[in-house]
Amino acid sequence: MKFMKLGSRPDTFYTAEAVRSVSSEVSSDFIIQVKGSRYLLHKFPLLSKCLRLQKLCAESSESPQPQIVQLPEFPGGIEAFELCAKFCYGITITLSAHNIVSARCAAEYLQMTEDVEKGNLIYKLEVFFSSCILHGWRDTIVTLQSTKAFPSWSEELGITSKCIEVIASKVLTHPLKSNLSHSHSRRLKDDISSNGGDSQRHKQATRGWWAEDVAELNIDLYWRTMIAIKSAGKMPSNLIGNALKIYASRWLPTIARSESVDKQSASNSDSEKANESSAKHRLLLESLISLLPSEKGAVSCSFLLKLLKAANILDASRSSKMELARGIGVQLEEANVTDLLIPSASHTNQMVYDVDIVRTIIDHFMLQWQSPPTSPPRSRIDFERRRSRSAENIDFELQESRRSSSASHSSKLKVAKLVDRYLQEVARDVNLPLSKFTSIAESVPEFARLDHDDLYKAIDIYLKAHPEMGKSERKRLCRILNCKKLSVEACMHAAQNELLPLRVVVQVLFFEQARATMAGSKVAELPSNIKALLAAHNIDPSKPPPPLSTTTSVQAEDQLSISGLKSPKSKLSTLQMKLSEDDDLNENGMHPDGMSRPSKFKALCSLPYRPKRIFSKLWSTNRSMMEKN
Repeated sequence: MKFMKLGSRPDTFYTAEAVRSVSSEVSSDFIIQVKGSRYLLHKFPLLSKCLRLQKLCAESSESPQPQIVQLPEFPGGIEAFELCAKFCYGITITLSAHNIVSARCAAEYLQMTEDVEKGNLIYKLEVFFSSCILHGWRDTIVTLQSTKAFPSWSEELGITSKCIEVIASKVLTHPLKSNLSHSHSRRLKDDISSNGGDSQRHKQATRGWWAEDVAELNIDLYWRTMIAIKSAGKMPSNLIGNALKIYASRWLPTIARSESVDKQSASNSDSEKANESSAKHRLLLESLISLLPSEKGAVSCSFLLKLLKAANILDASRSSKMELARGIGVQLEEANVTDLLIPSASHTNQMVYDVDIVRTIIDHFMLQWQSPPTSPPRSRIDFERRRSRSAENIDFELQESRRSSSASHSSKLKVAKLVDRYLQEVARDVNLPLSKFTSIAESVPEFARLDHDDLYKAIDIYLKAHPEMGKSERKRLCRILNCKKLSVEACMHAAQNELLPLRVVVQVLFFEQARATMAGSKVAELPSNIKALLAAHNIDPSKPPPPLSTTTSVQAEDQLSISGLKSPKSKLSTLQMKLSEDDDLNENGMHPDGMSRPSKFKALCSLPYRPKRIFSKLWSTNRSMMEKN
């Protein structure tokens, strides 16, 4: 770091009885009070360089006693005043990036200009600032950081804007000059020695050499600096995103720790301090969010979700949360279930997780894949120009279109899996309403779910966590389940699930038995009644459903159990047990007490009215075929 020395006399200032004075053969005739401290000095050296002191002395009357001058709002305090006073006495002072801002503000306050004396302090400070401080990377960072103690003075004198302008210029004009940053150079050497010399990784890290040093700034100065860098339009968005991540990793962990402390202190009658701290952290977070690049992939989905969790904890503005939700939505396929479990900060409900914001994220994901609006009619010139394009260009566009469509389909398949696994986690919340559960489940298009095994697990977990659910609510919950997309293992579990509605169990058993019958190699042809039922449900027996996913992690009590369901007899007994619950219903669909049977019960599946007769024929046909073979 650069420094400058002014003056040649030794330091003769001393303290006697709480009064600062200077050793001299001439008696003191000037008393100056600065923020509670008293200085016993001499008029001549001070008035010869400070226009403000001249004016203050001229306003007071002549007196044989030492004249007293009050400087209550002196910028920089007693340290800055003493530095200016020593300059007036010719005592050696040392200036650097650490004290140049306070010295400059103090000199401006005392009006130590060239009009008073040539080569005055303001002139010398300006020369040192422009020729030395602004030419050094580290000096500029330190100087800019020190302006936070004198925001109004620094703005008025142009110190803040000049530092920001220089920092942005160095970042944009020296993208590979990482040796300017000592902290980055040390970290990069350690990284290369431990991980080897990966040239691509080294180049990417070198291009972001400036981010760690800029992260030392407080949020107001950091925001202005990043705006200056972004507004030039030369910095890649991924480097901007990386810089924001470095800043967040430095300050957000402090937020997380301090928030828990603040909440504890709030319970101990210190709520004002906690609210002030929370407001400060909220401003930091919202400022970071406003700096996020809009380009997809500039910041990772995981990082955005961490910011969203912090936004919920700090009660950030709705606009900030929606901006994060949009950024997460466009790359939702990169997320994992743990990151999506965002704690609920709402005081109006007792839900564990904020499922509403997740639904918003999913909506943003689906919105990006919607077809663009129809283009306006083309003129004949445009049409002829389009016809004149070469066949190679048209073929290239078709390939790009297919590639984009394939990426869209693949992303939706990943998000469908992610949503089902997310539902398995939030389903354990006893305060989660059924409407919110089904809303998230239905937000994924039907074709995106190749199988419904993970969705069935989520439904099963929800039923176990909400045993008080009524019959109609259970039916409404199971409407989102497609039994034709359940694997054999999931069907076996569903067949003995006492929590499922009766018709769902009937449907599951029918599809399972129909597939088993069709899969038998010795069965020449299905009976006509089974053929009719299969046709009614659009089942292709030649395409069995995919196997149960083994990647989903659920708790032990939620694992599928297939013991006791490996033979047709056990299936039949389970079905008979389920159907026996409905024997109290008469053929007219009335309960014994005279209440009408809900019409939705019949509409849940398109099976004929008497499932017992159908399944009796189905299993008897299957058994007779097996005996013949």
